[in-house]
Amino acid sequence: MGRENETSMIDFTLLGLFPGTKHTGFLICTILLVYIVAMSGNTVLILLSLDPRLHSPMYFLLRQLSLMDISLISTVVPKMLTNFFSGTSDISYIGCETQVYFHSALGGSECILLTLMAYDRYIAICNPLRYVVIINYKVCLQMAIMSWVGGALNSLVQTSHTMHFPLCGSREVHHFFCELQAILKLSCEDTSTYEKVVFVIGIIFLLIPFGFILASYILIALVVLRLNSSTARNKALATCSSHLMVVFLYFGPTMFIYMIPSSLHTSEQDEGLSVFYTILTPMLNPLIYSLRNKEVGEVLRKVLSKA
Repeated sequence: MGRENETSMIDFTLLGLFPGTKHTGFLICTILLVYIVAMSGNTVLILLSLDPRLHSPMYFLLRQLSLMDISLISTVVPKMLTNFFSGTSDISYIGCETQVYFHSALGGSECILLTLMAYDRYIAICNPLRYVVIINYKVCLQMAIMSWVGGALNSLVQTSHTMHFPLCGSREVHHFFCELQAILKLSCEDTSTYEKVVFVIGIIFLLIPFGFILASYILIALVVLRLNSSTARNKALATCSSHLMVVFLYFGPTMFIYMIPSSLHTSEQDEGLSVFYTILTPMLNPLIYSLRNKEVGEVLRKVLSKA
């Protein structure tokens, strides 16, 4: 107990993004720009989805995705910027624990939400006559609650287990934020059993949902190819391709990090992929949905023309 209390009083040191690089200033300024674009883009998408013309279940779920993206990138980037401009690299134990929790919670929530969004598209295209009955407001609300609560509960378990391991030696986190696996590497106890648990959780939150999404889109593709109207076919493909692009941008890096044994990839690879799904993907999501979705584009053009 004494060692655990002592451990909890010690700060961590974040080595930052690609330590040793000669262009740290340029890198941080780029991340700051990406952060501004991500926050602005997702905020605009949330506001646009409140328009009466975009009151379908898909846009309700899209609004939840934007909220998650804003929260996810804000869990990491502000601390990076604060450390850089203040000339420090420390993070308190509580701050580190908070980052681990919210990063894991929001990551799990996005996995659930993206899977439910695929189900929404499957019903809309493969069973359109019953869509308004199956995917009503109550069901959408349940989907949103399931996503947020599911990610939060999973993260509560993972964070409590990860942060209870006693630490010894260096408190240097080989990452630009307190990431679960990076913290586990600092433990002086054998964490192999718990790493197997993390792998199983990865199967539940990554591999199974990804398989479900792919199966949904295979069924959607079979239906779309049989559509006689080219207009209807193009509209369905545009809507589905936007979501599918977001799925690959998010699931690809996370599956590499959490589903492949840590011995087969380096800390630098983990950092690069973490940048992709934690920082870049939240910026790209609103751009993908606004550029490839005609309804969002039309509402945006009308709002800009009025302004």
